Amino acid sequence: MFELLGIPPQALFGQLLLGLINGSFYALLSLGLAVIFGLLNIINFSHGAQYMMGAFFAWMGLTYLGIPYWGALILVPIAVGATGVLLERLMISRLYHLDHLYGLLLTFGLALILQGLFRNQFGVSGLPYSIPSQLSGGQNLGFMFLPNYRAWVVLASLVVCFGTWFAIERTRLGAYLRAATENPTLVGAFGINVPRMITLTYGFGVALAAFAGVLAAPIYSVNPNMGADLIIVVFAVVVIGGMGSILGAILTGFGLGIVEGLTKVFYPEASSVAIFVIMAIVLLVKPAGLFGRAA
Repeated sequence: MFELLGIPPQALFGQLLLGLINGSFYALLSLGLAVIFGLLNIINFSHGAQYMMGAFFAWMGLTYLGIPYWGALILVPIAVGATGVLLERLMISRLYHLDHLYGLLLTFGLALILQGLFRNQFGVSGLPYSIPSQLSGGQNLGFMFLPNYRAWVVLASLVVCFGTWFAIERTRLGAYLRAATENPTLVGAFGINVPRMITLTYGFGVALAAFAGVLAAPIYSVNPNMGADLIIVVFAVVVIGGMGSILGAILTGFGLGIVEGLTKVFYPEASSVAIFVIMAIVLLVKPAGLFGRAA
């Protein structure tokens, strides 16, 4: 049988695809964290819980209201993002003048509360969420079988990630937003409602987590721990890419997903720690991260 680097091509490309899918979720979640930290200076530890809320809202919408996947993909990020807006106004906005540690502790506590609420209501068993019929099946590429839904996850993640990067880094709205975080008084003098802009930015970061949750629902079982299992890895991705770096979060998320997949092929024992080994090396060599700027 034909082999590539001593590995059957089906196994190699299968793990690469799996790594790319994991990287899609790493990129989407670390992008939300980077937006919130880079523009608001808040370490949002509740991001994993908000990702879990996105998956549960999609499941509840389908189960109780009959809202299909495509509707959930639009409505759920808006609904979960609205809870983020409420959270920012009621709690987080009171912490902007304090040390980062206070925001971290508050959002960590919120994450535990949210997980506890969903655990009490739904238990810890995974809840199924079917792949939409339009994306069922797959394509035989000759060297591997490509499931349609997984290809869709990668494509949707790429579009949303680079669309967000473009909006923040290349548009006038993004320029206003970045200026508002540097000098809110000056930007406010031009008639721009800076507090509202900051609130909506936090809500958008939360909506990104919820969008990732809806995408994940048909792949992983919907359960209260799905965010907690992922958040530590996502924080490692953000640290490697550079805290607050939008492009760093995206490229590092996809890149580390692929590295993780390749590690499973060549040295499976190290696959669960490969990202953290890379994080330790990056912190030693370049503490600001691969795309970050030294303070």
